[in-house]
Amino acid sequence: MATTRTFFFSPIAAAAWLAASSVCAQTTTLAPVTVTAPSSPPVSIGGFGNTPLAKSPFQASVHDSESLEDMGATSIAALTSLDASVSDAYNANGYWQYLSVRGFTLDNRFNYRRDGLPINAETVIPLENKEAIELLKGTSGIQAGTSAPGGLVNLVVKRPEGRVRSASLGFRSSHTFGAAVDIGDRFGVNDAFGLRLNAAVEHLDPPLRDSEGRRHLFALAGDWRVSSDTLIEAEIETSRQSQPSQAGFSMHGNNVPAPVDPRINLNNQPWSLPVELESHTASLRLRQRINENWRFTAHAMTQRLRMDDRMAFPFGCGAEGNYDRFCSDGTVDFYDYRSENERRRSDALDLNVDGSFATGGLQHALTAGVLFSRYRGRPPRQAYNYAGTGPTDGTAVVPAAPALTEENTLRTERSTELYVRDAIRLNERWSAWAGLRHTRLDRASVRTDGSRPTDYSQSVTTPWLALSHTLTPRHMVYASWGQGIESDVAPNRARYANAGEPLPALKSRQFEIGIKADTPTLDWQLAWFDITRPASGGIGANCADDTTPGSCTQAIDGEAHHRGLEAGATWRIDAWTLAASALWQNAERRGSADAALNGRRPPNVPEQTLKLHASYRVAALPGLRLIGALVHEGDRTLLPDNDSVRIPSWTRLDLGLVHRHKAAGTELTWRAGIDNVTDKRAWRESPYQFEHVYLYPLAPRTFRISVEAAL
Repeated sequence: MATTRTFFFSPIAAAAWLAASSVCAQTTTLAPVTVTAPSSPPVSIGGFGNTPLAKSPFQASVHDSESLEDMGATSIAALTSLDASVSDAYNANGYWQYLSVRGFTLDNRFNYRRDGLPINAETVIPLENKEAIELLKGTSGIQAGTSAPGGLVNLVVKRPEGRVRSASLGFRSSHTFGAAVDIGDRFGVNDAFGLRLNAAVEHLDPPLRDSEGRRHLFALAGDWRVSSDTLIEAEIETSRQSQPSQAGFSMHGNNVPAPVDPRINLNNQPWSLPVELESHTASLRLRQRINENWRFTAHAMTQRLRMDDRMAFPFGCGAEGNYDRFCSDGTVDFYDYRSENERRRSDALDLNVDGSFATGGLQHALTAGVLFSRYRGRPPRQAYNYAGTGPTDGTAVVPAAPALTEENTLRTERSTELYVRDAIRLNERWSAWAGLRHTRLDRASVRTDGSRPTDYSQSVTTPWLALSHTLTPRHMVYASWGQGIESDVAPNRARYANAGEPLPALKSRQFEIGIKADTPTLDWQLAWFDITRPASGGIGANCADDTTPGSCTQAIDGEAHHRGLEAGATWRIDAWTLAASALWQNAERRGSADAALNGRRPPNVPEQTLKLHASYRVAALPGLRLIGALVHEGDRTLLPDNDSVRIPSWTRLDLGLVHRHKAAGTELTWRAGIDNVTDKRAWRESPYQFEHVYLYPLAPRTFRISVEAAL
């Protein structure tokens, strides 16, 4: 958005006026000077400091807390309504969120950051203490040692910024209600100390039946401005959610059923238990200015997660020998799944220096550093037992089968990442951008009974290059190329001839060409991308089970190739603000040993998506804005080897309003909205996970209202 400031005297004009007034006594009146400057925010996850997004040679988006609150966002899954490049990828009530960017599902273990440091997103992430959500699109080797292609999500934590006093109450259908507070201030000599407290509590009762739960959050951030050169920041966050999770539907034999009532919950057995998610995070950061041009940063974080993962799990049809879908008659096998007291710990330490210098007539903005990270996953034995068969209309009742019959996998991972990034200004119009990251991985896993151990090390290097050209002060074109990596190992099962052996690093590559414009009334960008990602899979005579030892080999099996055109624009004219983003992409599998996969569009990847948002300021009632949103997603395939089986495209309309006004010295912000105004029935997504087809329905019409009071 553009920010307009009016200055009645610039410093030069003021000096001239004083000089003139000393010569003669007549008064000189200067006309106001209006300076208009775009407020394109920087993207910290991009890695190039305070470079505005409009001047950065990559595609990204920033969604601040205010815009998220205005649309009623409650989780990071809200990005699927804001950005055309983002889609659902197994997003179920009561569970953590999965996102797909440019057709690739992000890995919750490796594709998420918190203030730039890696975190594990296998948990529910509260938004009340987040200042913004950043999304970097494309392969991310410049910022991540290992990650799935598509992009990185970065959560920016709220920090002390002065006096903040606000409290809010909210209600959402069917009977969800909650409260939150945000309190902050600075104190001490010269306001050297700052604190920011965020707390929230919520009773969860969404339209999905039998899914009542609760959650709470407590977060505290503080800082100490030791001097003008030294800043110390610390913060802690603890949260907990308890809620039964939503089970997915599926195909009925070879048929795709009509969209069901989205209120039906298949996880509604008398013995169904909630999923319990606990998260505790703490970080400490030191920023030290070395001199006028250079700064040192040390940033450490620790995260501890605990989870009870429990569900009456509908999966497959044993009667027909199909374990990737439900039975032809609409029945399904139910399993009692319980994996309790899972514990995960992630630690990270980033040490870096950044600054600017000139050499050979070129201006450099350089960052160099090292990132140490460690992960430990300690889940216990688990239950996964057949409990019975029943219909999928929500009336099935099967007996519990909670015996701990299955082993789980313990994981330990360490990585050391050396990185350097440089933005080089070649002349007034041309800039070169470069990044290089060298990663050393050490990974080990073993079953809870000590069986199937694996242990390997791997070193990889991922470069990134870009060249940008300023066409005008407000228009830029760029081209970039980069790599990202993933690491895979052959499962330690009897069927695999190379059991326990690591595969070569899976290097994804992306080419991107784009153009950006940033003007007072219209911002827009257009980018073409081309991503290739190696695919791994089992190749051999029998990869289905362990009846024939050594009959299968885990290997690189062709690649996924996604290319597309991505566009976005924000237009501000009078009382209107209009924002739109669109994506067209062609995704296909190539080069697989299984010819049935080649040329197929992968499951759950729409070819076209469109997201529109409109805001209108009502002149007759100052402080009132009317909001509308339209979300359209194209059809999706369900099976890897048959892209003729699809769910149709769908379109959803959301409406809302925001009204700000003052009463007795208190600023009140009222927010209300209706999501899915037409109560559209559709299959929202079709993820293919664990070699099974899932179908999740579009949420029904829901209402929300909240009030926030700020002093």
